[in-house]
Amino acid sequence: MGNEAGSATVFVNPCAGGGTAAGKIASIGAEFTKQNLAVRFVESRSAEEFRRGVRAAIAEGRQTLIAMGGDGTLQLLVREVIGHPVNAGVIPVGGGNDFAAALGIRNWKQAVEVIAQGRTRAVDVVRATFANGEAAEYLSGGGAGLDAEAARYAGGRFLKWPGRLRYLASAVAALRGYPGLHVELACPGRDPLRKRVLLAAALNTPSYGGGVRLAREARLDDGELDFVTVEMLSPVEVARLMPRLLLTGELKTERLTRFRAARARLSTAERTCFHGDGEVLGNTPVEINVLPKAIRMFAP
Repeated sequence: MGNEAGSATVFVNPCAGGGTAAGKIASIGAEFTKQNLAVRFVESRSAEEFRRGVRAAIAEGRQTLIAMGGDGTLQLLVREVIGHPVNAGVIPVGGGNDFAAALGIRNWKQAVEVIAQGRTRAVDVVRATFANGEAAEYLSGGGAGLDAEAARYAGGRFLKWPGRLRYLASAVAALRGYPGLHVELACPGRDPLRKRVLLAAALNTPSYGGGVRLAREARLDDGELDFVTVEMLSPVEVARLMPRLLLTGELKTERLTRFRAARARLSTAERTCFHGDGEVLGNTPVEINVLPKAIRMFAP
């Protein structure tokens, strides 16, 4: 691709991967050169700077826009490209790379090859709409409860910890004194689900939180979400589950409820935060719905 509009623009979150992402630019650039694909790297120091850069690239007619970071970085890109004739991609160098994994991309080197090959697929996006009318999109997993509380720790005390360990350590820290959450999940055609839970999640991918697998059968392009609740567990029960979670990401417990739907409303007895891909997006109550095949992503 020799012309400017056809070349790839890679938007880099230098803070991704505990601050290691920027150090990978040279190696990734060399790999793109090897694949005969012209690229331009754009580093952003804030979310707003990132968004401005993506908007400018779209206005210039650039059609290959790549997020270099984790799920949170890709989320920023996707919100800007919805509704535009753009092919989006991800180079997974963040702490949580669940969407890349769901696409079948294991590491940055494979991501470069996939982008260079130019094969794309249409995938679903999740939209969360809050009581104040504000809405935000995410890609992999979102929810309220322990995972939302853990997101605060993951972005702070455990920011530099690797992958799944970062999110599990955050969850353990958030669990201390956590009273649980009284939720109601209501969707068309089903009786409302009401219970006290550890967490209530809405998933578009098999895993979230750096590889925690709560929805093994979830698909990126089926027009449905997997809604999952996990009932309250004691610290002892969590300790028993932790080795398997660390090794495989699987949560094996009979206290897990799962159903599929295109949309649902999540309400809580106590106003609490709702996160998407580890980013706090707003507060409950929240309407969650799928945007079927809303973007095109580079994929194997």
